[in-house]
Amino acid sequence: MARRIALVTGALGGLGQEICRTLARAGCAVIAADLPADDARRADFAAGNAGLEIAYAPLDVTDHAQCGALVNEVQARHGALDILVNNAGITRDATLRKMEIAQWDAVLRVHLDGAFNLCRHAIEGMQARGFGRIVNISSISGQTGNFGQTNYAAAKAGLHGLTMSLAREVAAKGVTVNSISPGYVETPMTRAMPAEVRDRIVATVPAGRIGQPGDIARAVAFLADDAAGYITGANLPVNGGLLMGF
Repeated sequence: MARRIALVTGALGGLGQEICRTLARAGCAVIAADLPADDARRADFAAGNAGLEIAYAPLDVTDHAQCGALVNEVQARHGALDILVNNAGITRDATLRKMEIAQWDAVLRVHLDGAFNLCRHAIEGMQARGFGRIVNISSISGQTGNFGQTNYAAAKAGLHGLTMSLAREVAAKGVTVNSISPGYVETPMTRAMPAEVRDRIVATVPAGRIGQPGDIARAVAFLADDAAGYITGANLPVNGGLLMGF
């Protein structure tokens, strides 16, 4: 991969950090964007990424003006924003019967408004330069639904709708837009599951294991590569075979 400038949201989480590291190792200069972090967390982040070209930037993805300011800053400092990875996400799980409007709004604002805000500001420069890679992190839940996650599943399904529509709008300008839909991935939440629950989940995955952040990060790097210019509007499932289709 030629030296490209990448912006990754939700970058302080386990998956976000792995995406940042994988892109940096592929030769990118990475801007790691996440909500404002305290000094200790920032120090841990810096220590974990020592030797890699990764710079932290505070960002609330639900703030349209903040997103625009960061995109403008990146383009002014580096001359371009080549790769955008919309990874920021939250969950506010509840059955629909018990879900509060605040839980619904919070999830859709982060996943959908956040992706719109960054794409809206980044896309003009990408088209003008004739190159861009946008990768949206969706979820298997957006394909299958999940009990207690009507807000999350709706947001993730909507994110791929955004992906396909934007892909059609910008394909002729050298910009690709794709989604990745992870299945179960090793996170603090899955690690905290009772052993018997985790074992039942693993038993449903043909690959016989929970996914690792690196499995997702390598898929991001593949879609972000210069050579992936003929793949756009696609949803890449990274789920160990849990959901198969064509």
